[in-house]
Amino acid sequence: MLSTVQTMNKAKMLFIGVILISLGTAQLMDYLVYLHIPENTALELFSFLELRHIRNHGGVFGIMQGNGWIFTGFAIVAMLVLIGYMLYAPTMAYYKYVLYALIAGGAISNILDRFIYGSVIDYINVMGIPYWHYIFNTADSLIHIGLWPLIIMSFVEDYRHKKTGKSPG
Repeated sequence: MLSTVQTMNKAKMLFIGVILISLGTAQLMDYLVYLHIPENTALELFSFLELRHIRNHGGVFGIMQGNGWIFTGFAIVAMLVLIGYMLYAPTMAYYKYVLYALIAGGAISNILDRFIYGSVIDYINVMGIPYWHYIFNTADSLIHIGLWPLIIMSFVEDYRHKKTGKSPG
């Protein structure tokens, strides 16, 4: 049986490993798009999906174009707080380490894009969805893959807490 310290170290290594894998994957995809798809052009993969190389000089959903530095500053602070918390917090379920690491890896990738390319490289264009005109990237997907289960599980844990009177954990 693992001691508490061994469990915490294993969880932290998992957290750091998932950050590095997700960050590497997102950065590799951005670099491949940068190299092989000229800006403002597209490569159709399926009738509903294309890789369209655009640049986001703003924030989420393209808001505040030209003010990417605001989002970069906020993201850097948020990532430092998240990583610090995850490395020094009491142990939690392993899935939470993975989900928070996906969020961190995606966010760090978008931060790096702004430093490397001067903007975030977006390229995943899902077509045919009414009222949907957003183009996103792998990092954005990782953030959502990490975020939504955490949100859903917080409601489940809250429901269990209210039903049983036990503290969520």
